[in-house]
Amino acid sequence: MLQLFRTVAFVEGVTTIALFLVAMPLKYLFDFPALVPPVGMAHGVAWLAYLAAMVVCLPGKGFSVAEWIRTFVFALFPFGTFFNDPLIRAHQQRIAAAR
Repeated sequence: MLQLFRTVAFVEGVTTIALFLVAMPLKYLFDFPALVPPVGMAHGVAWLAYLAAMVVCLPGKGFSVAEWIRTFVFALFPFGTFFNDPLIRAHQQRIAAAR
């Protein structure tokens, strides 16, 4: 389940990059706003999927309250999911080693 969460988090991070580094610069620097609605929608759906994946994938995996909060807060900042990935990966490796 943690691999699923990491995949959803990666998609959320990539859509953030697409929105902030591709679609919005094209809109404001080159007066080409056509990409903002579809990329923005994709990012919104990915962010909601990230929140849903937190609720589905993380319970029972040994995350502390502080780690839950960190995982949520990092989703509020651009590129935060990439900075949070080592924490998720460490939990994933710990669980795999315990098997």
